Amino acid sequence: MKSALLPILVIAAAIAGYAGLHAAAPEPEQDTTPARPISVFTATVRAEETRLTVHTQGEVRAATELDLVAQVGGRIVAVAQEFTEGGRIAAGETLLEIEDTDYRLALSEARAVVAEADVRVQQALADADVARQQLRNEPGASPLARKQPQLAEAHALLEAANARLEQAELNLERTRVHLPFDGRLLSTQVNVGQYVTPGTPLGRAFATSRVEVRLPLSDDQLAALDLPIGFTAETGQELPVTFEATVAGKRHQWQGRLLRLDAALDPGSRMLYAMAEVQDPYASGASAEGMPLAAGLFVEATIPGRELEAALLIPPAALRPGNKVHVLDDDGRLATRDVEVLSRSATRVVVGRGLRTGEQVIVSAIRNPVQGMALAAIAEPENG
Repeated sequence: MKSALLPILVIAAAIAGYAGLHAAAPEPEQDTTPARPISVFTATVRAEETRLTVHTQGEVRAATELDLVAQVGGRIVAVAQEFTEGGRIAAGETLLEIEDTDYRLALSEARAVVAEADVRVQQALADADVARQQLRNEPGASPLARKQPQLAEAHALLEAANARLEQAELNLERTRVHLPFDGRLLSTQVNVGQYVTPGTPLGRAFATSRVEVRLPLSDDQLAALDLPIGFTAETGQELPVTFEATVAGKRHQWQGRLLRLDAALDPGSRMLYAMAEVQDPYASGASAEGMPLAAGLFVEATIPGRELEAALLIPPAALRPGNKVHVLDDDGRLATRDVEVLSRSATRVVVGRGLRTGEQVIVSAIRNPVQGMALAAIAEPENG
């Protein structure tokens, strides 16, 4: 029995000895050294008189497009050299010709009918004059005796003949298809030898006199422009719009103007759309390098907004997700602010509320920022 208890007593004694030694060991010293401040770059909030700018984007589209449709039937006997996709067409220039022999014959026949009807009117006038002379002493004579219905019939026949003549002239004119404006062809659907009937699609064209760009605006952007929903600019008072895009590897600019705002928000995006235009985009309205503002091009747009006497400006790097800004307070600690962003660009952010002039905003990245953490400003970078 004693031999069985001996190992247990040895283990118990060892545990007790270890516990005694551990209890007698000195406590480790606490590290009371303050946390080293994190070095950050800062920029000073400054107040300046400035004009807000709105940056948006949209797709260029032709202001006027036209479906070319045959108005008379016949075989196509000729097409212009420019009657092809992308072809440049002047207003009134003949695009294609439909065989006109039948229409010329119809015109000659209509002219003959008019001449015949005119003779009948002259005869009816003479008959009515004779009847008036013969019946001048018979005041009760009937209109028929006075040849009045016959004269009215002759006039009606002449009027109908003139209408048919006008229609014949119009049909002959319609054998020559042309555009009512200077434009370009988007597509063509017929060629020489093809027979067409009234209503046959011939092609599609657009006017080159101007193009439009539909620009989405958020509520903040609308406030920056200080324009009401449904705004329409007075002639000569349109806001300038600068469009930019990269074409063929080069950056180009075009100058346009804002014409109006929609009267209702888009139900899908909840955005309000503005309509801007560029006049003569293929000639005088082209970029300085001669690049036209072609339909289908996606462009960035810059619109000047309202002026502010003392706007608060900060670098774009100071603005954090969710319109937040990290500030280095007077105690050298981090403070996070919610700010109202009025306008932003690649070089600056215009702030309405949330900051004060002269405060230091942090423009460098901070890993795991914590409110109140110690910071140290090491330099202030150049503020664009």
